[in-house]
Amino acid sequence: MIRKSVAALTLAAIAPIASAQTVKMCVFDVIGANGDVYNMIKDYALEMKAYDVDFELKPYTDEGVAVGDFNAGQCDAVAATDIRTRPFNRFTGSISAVGAIPSYDDLKTLLATLAQPKAAPLMKANGYEVLGIIPVGAGYLFVNDRSIDTAGELAGKRMATLDYQKDAIHMVNFVKATVVPSDITNFAGKFNNGSVDTAYAPAFAYEALELYKGVGDKGGIVDYPLAQLTIQIIAREDILAGDTSQKAREVAWNMFPQAMNLITSQEQAIPEEKWIRIPEKDIQGYQEMFRQNRIEMRDGLNGAPNVYHPKMLGLLSRIRCASNPSASECTSANRE
Repeated sequence: MIRKSVAALTLAAIAPIASAQTVKMCVFDVIGANGDVYNMIKDYALEMKAYDVDFELKPYTDEGVAVGDFNAGQCDAVAATDIRTRPFNRFTGSISAVGAIPSYDDLKTLLATLAQPKAAPLMKANGYEVLGIIPVGAGYLFVNDRSIDTAGELAGKRMATLDYQKDAIHMVNFVKATVVPSDITNFAGKFNNGSVDTAYAPAFAYEALELYKGVGDKGGIVDYPLAQLTIQIIAREDILAGDTSQKAREVAWNMFPQAMNLITSQEQAIPEEKWIRIPEKDIQGYQEMFRQNRIEMRDGLNGAPNVYHPKMLGLLSRIRCASNPSASECTSANRE
């Protein structure tokens, strides 16, 4: 009798594990399985076990290969930057719109909004669904010469530009700099060996990708967030049943403090003398320049690529004007 009771308890204990849904996920982290992004996705996967979802993670150091394997059906989901996942969901892919989120407080407001159930319909597009959005930090301009501290100084400079990031290419051309086609695996090397004068990356790249070598004694990091970069978890629509997709987005949102602690520590680890501080009067000019470019890339005007989602730009405009209502854009006739 005792043996039967023990057996019954054992079966009861393993039953939830046996019924858990296995979902294969390709995970991009430029560092691989030892990287901070991969570790955050591991934490996300651990939390999702409470909802009977068992994510089986496979690390990739080449983002193009990770997305390619997802497209080929080798994974049920993929975790990659919003720059790469934009074709799956243009709305969430527009989070990284140039200059659209000037502060981490604004980013927090945005991600809290997107984690709400009422935003769920916008998480689905083209047969795919966004299961989570995790910040990886603002993108900054790394330069090998501190005199490159205004948009005008960028004219003629060689900029490592991701060859699939149409909005970045448009902005580089706009400031009359020279596009040097690159990808996530080689842009750091080009900056570090002097093949390009500038590169664009979050603070973690200073140490992790050794961008301090390219910065050297004469360069620096321009202290202005060109965009907010995120890792987005994309799956084929309905891969998760019922309200599990919504729970997954909430799990990712609950990781915001963890992600921000990491981002803050990475930014604070950069020596103060390496930061190039921008005067407030210049920042206002850049904000308007970026805004006009976002409108062009929303509407496909003046030869700009039509890449930004109008609803996302409208939402970001409302968030910016809620935190800074005196900004000139808030009363502009062509407000986003």
